Amino acid sequence: MELYNGDLYWPTTESDDVVLKKSEKKEHYDVLVIGAGMSGTLTAYTLQQDGVDFAVLDGRKVGTGSTSANTGLIQYSNDIMLHELAEKIGEEAAVRFYRLCLDAVESLDQVAEDVGASEIYIRRDSLCFASEEADVAKLKLEYEMLSKHGFEVEWLDREALRERFPFEKPAALITKGDAEVNPLTLSRQIIRHLSKQHVPIFEETSVDEVVSDGEDWLVFTSNGTFKANKVIFATGYGPAPLLDSHRIDLNRSYAIATNPIAEFTEWEGRALIWETKRPYLYLRTTPDGRIIAGGLDEDKAETPHNEALMNDRAERVKEKIAELFPMYDLEVDYAWVALFGESVDQLPFIGEHPNRPNLFYLLGYGGNGTVYSMLGSHILSALVRGQVHPDADLVRLDRT
Repeated sequence: MELYNGDLYWPTTESDDVVLKKSEKKEHYDVLVIGAGMSGTLTAYTLQQDGVDFAVLDGRKVGTGSTSANTGLIQYSNDIMLHELAEKIGEEAAVRFYRLCLDAVESLDQVAEDVGASEIYIRRDSLCFASEEADVAKLKLEYEMLSKHGFEVEWLDREALRERFPFEKPAALITKGDAEVNPLTLSRQIIRHLSKQHVPIFEETSVDEVVSDGEDWLVFTSNGTFKANKVIFATGYGPAPLLDSHRIDLNRSYAIATNPIAEFTEWEGRALIWETKRPYLYLRTTPDGRIIAGGLDEDKAETPHNEALMNDRAERVKEKIAELFPMYDLEVDYAWVALFGESVDQLPFIGEHPNRPNLFYLLGYGGNGTVYSMLGSHILSALVRGQVHPDADLVRLDRT
């Protein structure tokens, strides 16, 4: 499966390949983590913190899957708003899930500090604006629900928004506690950290088949057979073996990185920006002064190799930035398209296979994949150690 296509920005910020300590394959592991992108590395980090015996496998060189195409907006708010999620799963469960996401943003901050990546994990506010007048009522409901449950949120009407940003929209919310990240650097720093801790990591080890022998799982790979009591699939938007995928939609999204901008005096706090319309525009800045923006999502599970189409989408994203910030002289320096997955209810799938004991999945489908991966790593670490996690029911694989 081709996860992305185009000219990626993040690899240009990483000058060195990850040099791993050579790992000798053991006869048996307690846990195998399959996948060394953001989901796999965060899972591995948490397992290592919790003292689990495990190894990591990845079919590619580490950091060359979906993580390198991630736009790096870290937000606890979801593609489905809190008040909308409450209508689907109940207010108590919805608030519990949102708190998990907020806690995950804090955990990511600690991970970045621990692995020496604090300079690329930068805390930001988020601004969500009403795309049109009809969306103001929905945004107001969200403001009231967030306020009711103690989330730090600010309401801006049209005039207040115009005083603080150089564009006019009917209304907006500012939420606190989010972040931006260079996802490739963070995942690679985690891998470097784990390698120094002598965690066995086997890259360019593609998985061919996973079979139970009655007691353990045999994982047949291009690098021989691995045996483990438990297997965690942290495969991003790639295939999830032995799992029914009928409740998952794969789509594609376009993104660009602009030329560096001299200063962002008009962009208050360099906040992460998104909107109520679906599909929505999302944008952020980078430490070297670029704007990363994306959107124009399409319901197609393939990445096009059509240069004219790619150029058209890149120009359209640039034009949307210019509508908000007309004072910037923008050029498209990098443009790409990437697959992303969504579940029917907009929540991730995290937990044990309902019919195959000791097979686990961390599938962070949705717009907050990195946040879902962080919270999921704690759930899975508890489950593989035989513990009960109080929030595992929210994201279990067999939920209706």
